[in-house]
Amino acid sequence: MKLSQLLVPTLKEDPSDAEVVSHRLLLRAGMIRQVARGIYDFLPLGLRAVRRVEAIVRDEMNRAGAQEILMPAVCPAELWQESGRWQRYGPELLRFKDRHERDFCFGPTHEEVVTDIVRREIRSYRQLPLNLYQIQVKFRDEVRPRFGLMRGREFLMKDGYSFHASEEDCRREYENMFQAYSRIFTRCGLEFRPVEADTGAIGGSRSHEFQVLAESGEDAIASCPRCGYTANVELAARHADPPQPPRSGRALESVSTPDLRTVDEVSAFLGVPSERFVKTLVYITDEGDPVVALVRGDRSLSEAKLKNTLAAGAVALADENVVRRVTGAPIGFAGPVGLGGRVVGDFGIRGIRDAVTGANQVDRHLVGLDLERDAPGVEFADLVAVTDGDRCGRCGEGRFEIRRGIEVGQVFYLGRKYSDVMRATFLDPQGTERTIEMGTYGIGITRTVAAAIEQNHDANGIVWPMPLAPFSAVVVPVNQAEEAVRSAAERIYAELRHRGVDALIDDRDERPGVKFKDADLIGIPLRVTVGPKALARGNVELKARRADKAAEVPLGEAASRIADEIEKTP
Repeated sequence: MKLSQLLVPTLKEDPSDAEVVSHRLLLRAGMIRQVARGIYDFLPLGLRAVRRVEAIVRDEMNRAGAQEILMPAVCPAELWQESGRWQRYGPELLRFKDRHERDFCFGPTHEEVVTDIVRREIRSYRQLPLNLYQIQVKFRDEVRPRFGLMRGREFLMKDGYSFHASEEDCRREYENMFQAYSRIFTRCGLEFRPVEADTGAIGGSRSHEFQVLAESGEDAIASCPRCGYTANVELAARHADPPQPPRSGRALESVSTPDLRTVDEVSAFLGVPSERFVKTLVYITDEGDPVVALVRGDRSLSEAKLKNTLAAGAVALADENVVRRVTGAPIGFAGPVGLGGRVVGDFGIRGIRDAVTGANQVDRHLVGLDLERDAPGVEFADLVAVTDGDRCGRCGEGRFEIRRGIEVGQVFYLGRKYSDVMRATFLDPQGTERTIEMGTYGIGITRTVAAAIEQNHDANGIVWPMPLAPFSAVVVPVNQAEEAVRSAAERIYAELRHRGVDALIDDRDERPGVKFKDADLIGIPLRVTVGPKALARGNVELKARRADKAAEVPLGEAASRIADEIEKTP
């Protein structure tokens, strides 16, 4: 492709509204343009990168035995009402009416639609297992779309669904998809980690996220260097260290803490370190039941762990009215002493003595708390998000290391969550009607493009991994007016195309510096520079985008060397 004929509206300055590297560079490199908040046009280079990801995904999904279909982006409300998610999904679900006042939504995911297909078409165990996937536009009405393609409202996603006659076979396919996803992100040239994760709004009983490692990642993931166990910090299991030697007991005493609500404020006022605080939080489950959770003052509660401990569908912090009803005091003064109802505590505070906590009275806290003595009946579980250095709950020996990651894919074992309520059944060999087991598997196609840039960039622009680059190589004649230079550049370009290399030639009438800056900004992996000095020696310059310096190679070998370099890509 000739660059002079390609729509690549590069920008010299960083856009003022770009918050992360990928957003900034995608805009500067002329790959995307915003249409509305969280909604983008994909220009030629951006779309080519998206298509690269799609091609790898399709190849590996087909290799794994899945079949591609295409479901409508617009879904009738009846299917979502049948599953119960029409009411539960929340404002992120874009709901609207057609001209006949019938309710529809723009699908953020397609469990209901694909389950409807299968319940209409599958009758016998002989038709199972079945794995269907699509690559389709999704829409989630994020309250604060940000970070460009990282958290947009409209995005491209690969979503897949498998259907099985038995739980055992569904778990087999879960592992099959886990391995397929690992191959996909390896082929994309990305450093990633599969991590155990919460099932969230999708549901189910088992899930792994695939996280691309990047300092700008929104997610924190914990990895044990000893056994390799990796999980989101909100879900990672930590080992229960032996309790520290108990402090000498003292009588429980209520002290005045005027206008002081937070652990940090009370800690500074009393001169007591935050690890000797028992933080008391009031939550509401999806069934409307209040529950009190206790964690050490210097730790953060994991809502995912609390939800799992309670076997609840969801949990949320209680509002002021509920807190007053449960504790008798406003938010900021809650404590475990004298509370009724269910109280669960993190095992890190089991046996704690001489601690500080809220007094369930305005402007007062308790000192000298002996949790076992003063608040008997507390249930204990692993309730906090892990931090760097926590002992691994899987092997009990290693210490967690925390990295930042960007979620680009997730696999779920659903079981019968949707097939039960939507009556997706089959007849087994004995003619007995049974419910289908399900799995679901998603990859954010456009998000993967953004994550690749977050992981692969430098001060000059994007540094594409070869498999995702819009073009594999760019030929840059530095003096277009000289016949010998132009002729040599066109010869290399023609040879590259003959060898099947997706190449670009910068035939614009621009200064060499402009061409080099644009090539670096766009991030093409290999650059051939054709200049009069090297050409006089029968050579051209070959430079990898990641390399510091260029190397001269014979003119007649340039195309073959580039083709050989591309061949090395997994």
